[in-house]
Amino acid sequence: MRKVLVIEDNQDNLKLVSYALRRAGYEVISAESGEEGVEQVMRQRPFFVLMDINLPGIDGIEATKQIRQSRAYGTIPIIAITSYAMVGDRERILSAGCNGCIEKPIDPITIIDQIHRIIGVAEL
Repeated sequence: MRKVLVIEDNQDNLKLVSYALRRAGYEVISAESGEEGVEQVMRQRPFFVLMDINLPGIDGIEATKQIRQSRAYGTIPIIAITSYAMVGDRERILSAGCNGCIEKPIDPITIIDQIHRIIGVAEL
């Protein structure tokens, strides 16, 4: 079973995403802040990361940059999950190192397909 990290401070969103990921066969670990998320990546080496952008402490942009700067873990797929919809936000998120972006509100029925498209894998 592949381990994935969800970095999300909203408990409702975390439960929803975790439920969809578990149904798809993933083991889910979580973090509630950018700092904790960076630490979990270093410790757990997940298959991919779902990164909320608006986090307490360091935000998802900075957390992504820190993960990308680490030599050993800089290639892990990181997918932003965000409610940011302003002009330029998507480009800013992708330029920080995210592989793709999924907009909130999250649809538990389609999120797994969206994730797999972004990271380039078929169904597990």
